Amino acid sequence: MSLSFFKSTFLLFLFMAFSCGSSSETKAKNQESQIQIKQDSIIVDTSLKVGADQSDLYLPLLKNKKVGVVANQTSMLSEKNIHLVDFLVEQNVSLIKVFAPEHGFRGKADAGEIVKDGIDTKTGLPILSLYGKNKKPSAKHLEGIDIMIFDIQDVGARFYTYISTIHYMMEACAEQNIPIIVLDRPNPNGHYIDGPILEVEHKSFVGMHPVPVVHGMTIGEYAQMINRQGWLANNIKCDIKVIEMVNYNHDTEYSLPIKPSPNLPNDISINLYPSLCFFEGTIVSAGRGTDMQFQIFGAPQLPKKHFPYTFTPKANEGAKYPKFKGELCNGIDLRKSRKYSTLNLEWLIEAYVGYGKKPDFFNKFFTKLAGTKKLQEQIEKGYTFRDIRATWLKDLEIYDRMRSQYLLYN
Repeated sequence: MSLSFFKSTFLLFLFMAFSCGSSSETKAKNQESQIQIKQDSIIVDTSLKVGADQSDLYLPLLKNKKVGVVANQTSMLSEKNIHLVDFLVEQNVSLIKVFAPEHGFRGKADAGEIVKDGIDTKTGLPILSLYGKNKKPSAKHLEGIDIMIFDIQDVGARFYTYISTIHYMMEACAEQNIPIIVLDRPNPNGHYIDGPILEVEHKSFVGMHPVPVVHGMTIGEYAQMINRQGWLANNIKCDIKVIEMVNYNHDTEYSLPIKPSPNLPNDISINLYPSLCFFEGTIVSAGRGTDMQFQIFGAPQLPKKHFPYTFTPKANEGAKYPKFKGELCNGIDLRKSRKYSTLNLEWLIEAYVGYGKKPDFFNKFFTKLAGTKKLQEQIEKGYTFRDIRATWLKDLEIYDRMRSQYLLYN
């Protein structure tokens, strides 16, 4: 959905704003309004069909082929209530190997935990981890595979590693002339774009491409952008076919039926994740080790007067060694917050001030998450969130024009 679509919506507002108030302040407000997508534009469509449910479109492409699959616990056919791998086995598709992303094939590993290769106990298929020493599969790993299927639920944030996984799989398959079928799924944060654009010198597995923190694309759209923008090594191109969804657009509200990872348990956490994940690069906990991950934040060092909600992290599924394990944290509970259509850095700034603006508030991981050193520098210099966001707007407009070339669901 291009920003130009919204310009006419705000025409009357812009005229009135320029008629009263300073021109510089009004201009900043107008730019911000054009980037933000209004909350009341979101609609609900229960007839939505994800790519995996449209087997009539991809099964013929697998006939007489040896097939590899990139999948995890979210790779379900919702209409048949069966996992994609199990379904393909039932259909007598010649499956060769399963490739698993961060958190593993069944989605139970900690964030950042090395996932080991293994065997799927149900089907007997070999599982190769794409979140260990082999983030990019080798030619040997792809040996004997004629075609690859990618079916993983993403959440629309640059530092969520599934878009890095598809990058490396596309690159490896392109080098071996193996086509990829992407079974597309909704982006639960697909109704907006926001955040600083990643700078290439800060490229990592939690940010590989020059896109904002919230990129506003489905995994199928994003794969096409990777391909056509020349972001694969040596500008190599991958043969991709996207099985598009039915009855979906970027304003469709979609509640994920399965947790995309252990620490995103519900719709609230998924919506807050792009804003609260910045705490992973600070002294503050984002709720790992509780059942309110990415819905609360806090630290023992924050003053209880201004951070009245308390919690004590404990080891649990997806967080064997949570930050501040066994320590009482003072923080804020965001579970009753509204649904956001922008990033919110007010909480990050508030925690930084509450911590006393000490230099150890940030760690080295923060720059990888932000994709730039500027964000930390701006916060340390006392910029307000409005000041910071104003520095993103021009780059967001440029990105949105590029993004519009690859959108499938206008």
